[in-house]
Amino acid sequence: MTDQPHPFQPRLEHAFTVSIDLTKAVYLKPSSTGMTRAAVWAAQGKVEGKINGIVLPMSGGDFPLVRADGVIDFDARYLFELDDGTHVYLQSRGYRWGTEEAMAKMSRNEPVADHEYYMRVSPKFDVPDGPHAWLNRHIFVGVAEKVPGANRIHYFQVL
Repeated sequence: MTDQPHPFQPRLEHAFTVSIDLTKAVYLKPSSTGMTRAAVWAAQGKVEGKINGIVLPMSGGDFPLVRADGVIDFDARYLFELDDGTHVYLQSRGYRWGTEEAMAKMSRNEPVADHEYYMRVSPKFDVPDGPHAWLNRHIFVGVAEKVPGANRIHYFQVL
């Protein structure tokens, strides 16, 4: 066994952070799958980092599935408007899980320490040709923070 990283281990570089305020969830209990499906809209938000702008209010949202094992399976889609007027479409999939206590706190919109849960996402972007087209050509990983009434997602570009 060696302490050396794998020669093809990717490097990560912080690209930007999205702080997004969410509406109250609407639930389908049970959904056609027998599990719980929710709908939560992107009320507003901001984008800060290598790109800067806003989350266009009510331009989309997240439609998570609460699986039988308690894992939340995210499916989010919404739009950014960058400071230069460019519109960016984001589609993101991911998972959130944690201890029963942490998940109960989050469902009540209470603060939870980041080490009490796992919340990771993998986004894809659709951006017009131009200065932000690099978003179309890279893989990103998001590490998310659940804060009361909102999410803060730190996106890292895989180099």
